[in-house]
Amino acid sequence: MAVSALEMAQDSSRVFWSFEEVDAKLHQIMKNIYADSKAAADKYGYPGNLVVGANIAGFIKVADGMLSEGVY
Repeated sequence: MAVSALEMAQDSSRVFWSFEEVDAKLHQIMKNIYADSKAAADKYGYPGNLVVGANIAGFIKVADGMLSEGVY
């Protein structure tokens, strides 16, 4: 999914990224996912459980997006 999003971003901006640039961007995305998952798991009482943390972090991201669009 992340690589597809990077490809769409590259296509829409009409630029070419090298393999190294795409790999670096993907690496940063994965680091952010890990950090967000760990932080959510710790905050909501499931320290070390990255599955629960990822679910919570994903839910919060969607909920925040909906709120910012005025969906209550």
